[in-house]
Amino acid sequence: MATLVGKPAPKFKTQAIVKGQIKEVSLDEYKGKWVVLFFYPLDFTFVCPTEITGFADRVGDFQSRGAEVIGVSIDSQYSHLAWYNTPRNKGGIAGTDYPVLADVTKQISRDYGVLMEDKGIALRGLFIINPDGVVVNETVNFLGVGRNVDETLRLIDAFQHNAKTGEVCPANWTKGKDTINTKEAGKYFEKVK
Repeated sequence: MATLVGKPAPKFKTQAIVKGQIKEVSLDEYKGKWVVLFFYPLDFTFVCPTEITGFADRVGDFQSRGAEVIGVSIDSQYSHLAWYNTPRNKGGIAGTDYPVLADVTKQISRDYGVLMEDKGIALRGLFIINPDGVVVNETVNFLGVGRNVDETLRLIDAFQHNAKTGEVCPANWTKGKDTINTKEAGKYFEKVK
């Protein structure tokens, strides 16, 4: 599988559930914004609702950074709607207020390189797309392990800082910590113990 990092994000237009309503959503609607696009295997499963509600509970943190969250699975918009109407304490995703795309043709999953053709479902792929529509981060987990929302927010902060200042962000960097000016990298490394 070739990486999408550094390449234009594959476009899509499909049905989705958005705040309890079925609507058409396309990547073009998000031009000029940061996008977190994440794939999950199936509705009504086990790890998936924890990820979807985990992102839903923090969607304000993403939006305050100018980033939008979009979920995707191979399920239909009707399955998404039924799941949306299921309370969280019953394994549902009630209250999720970002789009959850219906990839029933599996083309979006295929275009992003996360479709498990033999199983017909997507791996847990996560893509950060910059305002120019370029993929700047790609992570893929196997089915049994969910993503870390805090790490995704940290990555948004780091990519935004890099885009704004040109400074690079070292390992374990968090907002407010020292970055590296590549023309004066020695100053950063002098502080390292």
